[in-house]
Amino acid sequence: MSGGVDSSVAAALLKKAGFEVVGIFMKCWSAELSPACTSKEDERMARLAASHLNIPFYAVNFIDEYKKRVVDYLLEGYRKGITPNPDAMCNKEIKFGLFFEKAIQLGAAYVATGHYARLKDGKLREAVDENKDQSYFLSFIKPEVLSKVLFPIGEHTKPQVRELARRFGLPNAERKDSQGICFVGKVDVVDFLKHYLPVKPGKIIDVQGTVLGTHEGAQYYTIGQRKGIGLGGGPYYVVQKDIDRNILVVSKNEEGLYQKELILRDINWLSGDTRKNLISVDARIRYRQHLAPATLSKIGDAYKLTFQTPQRAITPGQVAALYQDTQLIAGGVIV
Repeated sequence: MSGGVDSSVAAALLKKAGFEVVGIFMKCWSAELSPACTSKEDERMARLAASHLNIPFYAVNFIDEYKKRVVDYLLEGYRKGITPNPDAMCNKEIKFGLFFEKAIQLGAAYVATGHYARLKDGKLREAVDENKDQSYFLSFIKPEVLSKVLFPIGEHTKPQVRELARRFGLPNAERKDSQGICFVGKVDVVDFLKHYLPVKPGKIIDVQGTVLGTHEGAQYYTIGQRKGIGLGGGPYYVVQKDIDRNILVVSKNEEGLYQKELILRDINWLSGDTRKNLISVDARIRYRQHLAPATLSKIGDAYKLTFQTPQRAITPGQVAALYQDTQLIAGGVIV
């Protein structure tokens, strides 16, 4: 239970269905590490919801593990000039890694979360609510955990979940959804990065090489970014980063942002025939993006994903999630 409405409704639905439910809050961050951290308020709201449902409630401390496995991964990625996905790593390493193992060791039959996703016949699928579907962020969890996982709200839309929260009388029924870095709350990513990665001013140039201005550090920006570049007369889009020379390349149009191919490594197979050298998939390269038809082919120890139509702002470090008939079959890191 994160303190939000989704996990609280998940707990309420499970109790109504006859399960013996225990609420667990994971402490993964603290105000000492980031002033904008909402952990204390999140825990308070989760505790109130558990009390209202009359279920046991515990808080477990994963701060050290989260720092090592998620935050350090995030910072190392930005240092290298890529844009990592901390939410996918948090699900892999913490929620469905350390936390899952601890829960099963303590005797839990299942681990349930408030993710918008569905499990059918042991297969992970998109949620009913396409706008809120979070299966994308689950593409790196181990396939063997799926037999002991429940996603109670996956068959509901967000408005339906809000209405259920009101019917259950949950104290956080109207609480706004959290945004930002996983478990850190509503934090501006650049402000967060500046705590750990020093400002390093450099040149902003256009695709012809003309110097247009300066930036605070190429590591703070991502491919396709439009806001926060700090140039007048725009809009400008980030089309390339030269992390070694600390140069940001921008363009006034988005033509240079579209590509048909990308290379994937570290593929995590949740299902599907991994022996084939060429398979047809539907893929998304960012959260809430519409699925795009593509073919996946093996090249050495990596994979090439070729789209039928060019995709905007393919970003190294981000996740590509692969589907077949709404079923999530794999996820990989874009290199």
